[in-house]
Amino acid sequence: MIKFTNVSKVYKGGGKPALQGVSFHLARGEMAYITGHSGAGKTTLLKLIMGIERANGGQVMFNGHDITRLAEHELPFLRRQIGMVHQNYSLLSDRSILDNVALPLIIMGLNQSTVEREARLALARVGLEKKANFLPRHLSGGEQQRVDIARAIVHRPSLLLADEPTGNLDDQLAFEIFRLFEEFNQAGTTVLIATHDSNIIVQRPKPCLVLEEGHLK
Repeated sequence: MIKFTNVSKVYKGGGKPALQGVSFHLARGEMAYITGHSGAGKTTLLKLIMGIERANGGQVMFNGHDITRLAEHELPFLRRQIGMVHQNYSLLSDRSILDNVALPLIIMGLNQSTVEREARLALARVGLEKKANFLPRHLSGGEQQRVDIARAIVHRPSLLLADEPTGNLDDQLAFEIFRLFEEFNQAGTTVLIATHDSNIIVQRPKPCLVLEEGHLK
């Protein structure tokens, strides 16, 4: 599913590499964590998988495609196979929960009936089908995070990425969110989560990549 081979990333302006010599493999159907302190390179690693950033060296493979060699016009096809969960939700404040979840399907150009049906199904999977017409400000932090998860899975991606998805939640809500990820994984979705939450990692053991100053330990 995902394979990094000696991957390095240096942002424009130079300075210390964000990633250096990173190699790992995540097989289809697996669930794993990336952990490390702030600035260790977790977000950069996820951005390389999405094609938002490009590696300066090495090779990033996803589903048999070399992301380091894909042209810009080929990236949308890649991203349709990936769902991304954000730490800060990134919801549209003036649009309903249903509209927020439907956004990826609208961008894909699906017809209205399909968009609404799939968006409602995604909301049902995170337990928020009864709040489809609410605005984000009417939901708790944990509910808003579940909306972001629903938006990430609405197009049925084969890979789900999450960047510090519980950073703004208390311990109980964090465990509920991670339980959702486990349910998606058990249903066949490959899941890769960047988190600094050591409690989650200890209590819900999965394969773990530890980043320190851009290197895998």
